[in-house]
Amino acid sequence: MKKAQIKIQQMMVMLIGVFILFSLVILFFGSIFFSRIKSDAKELEEQSSLMLSSKLANSPEFSCGNSFDSSYDNCVDFDKVFILTKNIGNYSDFYDVASIRIEKVYPKENNLTCNDGNYPDCSNLVILNKNVKKSSEVSNFVLLCKKEEENKCWLARLIVSPLIKE
Repeated sequence: MKKAQIKIQQMMVMLIGVFILFSLVILFFGSIFFSRIKSDAKELEEQSSLMLSSKLANSPEFSCGNSFDSSYDNCVDFDKVFILTKNIGNYSDFYDVASIRIEKVYPKENNLTCNDGNYPDCSNLVILNKNVKKSSEVSNFVLLCKKEEENKCWLARLIVSPLIKE
């Protein structure tokens, strides 16, 4: 009787060992699979944000349209956007992002944030800032133009920070 009991105990230990081994293998491959899904989701979010920045640049609220004697793609009207920043409270829920800002790249005169006192001689215009947890910033180059006696344009970056969705 004792020999049979020992054989049964050995078989149970082996079954438990095989079960633990297969569990560890499944956990290992599962963690690789889920980390790949997480990185794919982050990449899709960045692509979505990049597409959103292009879409914003060509939206009626931002776009130059035909006001500069020709139609430009990715052209942002500096005057429209500056006015929009003053009334952004009405539009804050319209844009599903954490922040939107424009930064002049060339020629960059200074590092001032735009306000009523220094507009248009400034380099950073914060359009929207929801003060929430942000993901990495995504930017797209745009043409930032202002209508004066002579049209004045700068190379700028439209920078979008997507919301972190948990």
